Amino acid sequence: MKLTAMTLAAAVTSVSSATFVEYYAVKTQSTHGDGRLVDSYKVYARFNGATDTILNAFNLDGLNGATMNAFYHQDLSTYASVMTSAFGSWAPSLTGAVANRPFDSYLTVGGIPNAVNGVSADPSWGNPLSWFRPDIPAGQNCGWFAPGGSIMGRVGQAGNTADSVILGQFVVARDFNAGLFNLKIGYNNGVAGSPVQFAESTVFIGTVPTPGAIALLGLAGLAGRRRR
Repeated sequence: MKLTAMTLAAAVTSVSSATFVEYYAVKTQSTHGDGRLVDSYKVYARFNGATDTILNAFNLDGLNGATMNAFYHQDLSTYASVMTSAFGSWAPSLTGAVANRPFDSYLTVGGIPNAVNGVSADPSWGNPLSWFRPDIPAGQNCGWFAPGGSIMGRVGQAGNTADSVILGQFVVARDFNAGLFNLKIGYNNGVAGSPVQFAESTVFIGTVPTPGAIALLGLAGLAGRRRR
């Protein structure tokens, strides 16, 4: 498996989100048992407070023509052995066996995707499917939340890092660019009774072209115009 990290600068739109730093994605490349090559992007929210805790995530939607239906799932709703983008669930409690995790797209508020992960979808996903679907419905501004009183969404807890909280994993075909996604979070500093703050930014799911590749594309376009 090849591990790379992609950090994206965040444009924070909430003036009250003083301790939120950015969203970033960690990319892992894997080969499924059936031979298909996939890229898995774990998306994190980074903070600069020692006990910052995410309570919920919402306003998830694609921007600028992002692809909403190319995510692979391999969870208990896909019979655990099948990796597919045709059906599945975003519920972290259905990810199942450890061996499935590199191949399953899920959403969470910290923690580990397993049967005791209590993160739930909010009503924004719509009925009757809720988040028991393989795609992200466009224009729904989907959300999910941690159980009341839970510290799953706190930095440093299981599944998180010392300064970041995992919000989900997005699995796509190798080198596929799903595009840019918007997401908003509600969080506090982890102290009982502290006010909820909000931050909103974007994260890119996919292989970002290198500066050299972008330059080559620009030269190719320039040459094409000259030939005309």
